[in-house]
Amino acid sequence: MKPSGDPLRDELKFAKRMWGGISGARLEELRQLLQRHKLSVALGEVVHLNDHWYVTHSGLLRLAFRRRCRGIKTTLEERFSDPAAHRWVFKAVVHRSTTSNGFVGYGDADPSNVSLMVHGAEMRIAETRAVNRALRKAYGIGLCSIEELGSLSSNLAPASDKARLANHSVNGSSNGQPRLRDQLCLLIRQHNLDPTLVKAYAADFCGTPSLKEANRDLVQSFISHLTACAKENRDMLVCRLNSYAQPVAEVKQ
Repeated sequence: MKPSGDPLRDELKFAKRMWGGISGARLEELRQLLQRHKLSVALGEVVHLNDHWYVTHSGLLRLAFRRRCRGIKTTLEERFSDPAAHRWVFKAVVHRSTTSNGFVGYGDADPSNVSLMVHGAEMRIAETRAVNRALRKAYGIGLCSIEELGSLSSNLAPASDKARLANHSVNGSSNGQPRLRDQLCLLIRQHNLDPTLVKAYAADFCGTPSLKEANRDLVQSFISHLTACAKENRDMLVCRLNSYAQPVAEVKQ
């Protein structure tokens, strides 16, 4: 599909091609969200799961950058945290301008409200959730962010599927389908993409420290996203991946 010259229309077409079967009401919600906040589906700033839209951490950070956010401060709330139980609570304050009093958001994480795949990273998740809530308040975004969800198997899946989803991993297979890792490797080879950059992009998209810690549903969503991006505009995808390249340290003579 060639760009139409209308970025909003292209984004909506991209969303329909990626997820399909989206109702007219949901598309209207997406249109208003993209029009107001200039978010991008193609860049992974908005995702669609179980007929709901979610904004991503990377999308919120880019929005803050575009709006010239003056600063984000996070503080560990020690009195509410319990390191022994891996429970952490953070407070985040977003300052939209030098004269802003700040928009406050709190985020918590413990083993009961994060995916099994990210147990051990509760502190980082709690801080990310706090930042996301503060940014959403600061810029008037009513959508929940994907990182604020607990385990997808707990919050979104039917009760009969909870145990099955909790036991799935990136390497697992389901209903005779190829393993997610194999699907991703094939996609990388087909489009001649850099595996290291794809993994970094995947971790950012899923909101996890690394790809292997991502929930299966999020990895599947990323694979669908990457597939659509590669088909729509590989050059744009490569530029996006290159943004995750680590700068090469200068060697002094």
